[in-house]
Amino acid sequence: MLLGRRELSEAQLRARLTRRGCDPDAVEQAVDRLKQDHTLDDGRVARAAARLEATIRGRGPARVRQRLGAMGLGRDVVQQAVADVFAEMDASALLDAAIERRLRGRALGDLDDRARARLVRGLVGQGFSLGEVLGRIRE
Repeated sequence: MLLGRRELSEAQLRARLTRRGCDPDAVEQAVDRLKQDHTLDDGRVARAAARLEATIRGRGPARVRQRLGAMGLGRDVVQQAVADVFAEMDASALLDAAIERRLRGRALGDLDDRARARLVRGLVGQGFSLGEVLGRIRE
């Protein structure tokens, strides 16, 4: 029932079963069985979540890593998922799209210093590296 609606990480499933008052030993047995038959796969969950965050929500790599970490996924799984997803896509085009969305039709040259700073803060908060953002804005 819990896995029927969407993919859950191992940590998320454990937390949900524990909140429902399931016996800890039964939770461990269920998680082990689900991992063995590949119903529960943190790598698959991480790639799906990373793809969602990057392509649909337009997040940069740092924000995607943060989101996956919050899901209780391991550091190695997160790093691999982010690398896989961003290797499949044009990260430069993703940053360009994020800049265009934030500019809302205005020209970059029309922004004053405060507006540029706000733009940079927003893009860095969205998960893009400061160096990439500054490089793109200075072009």
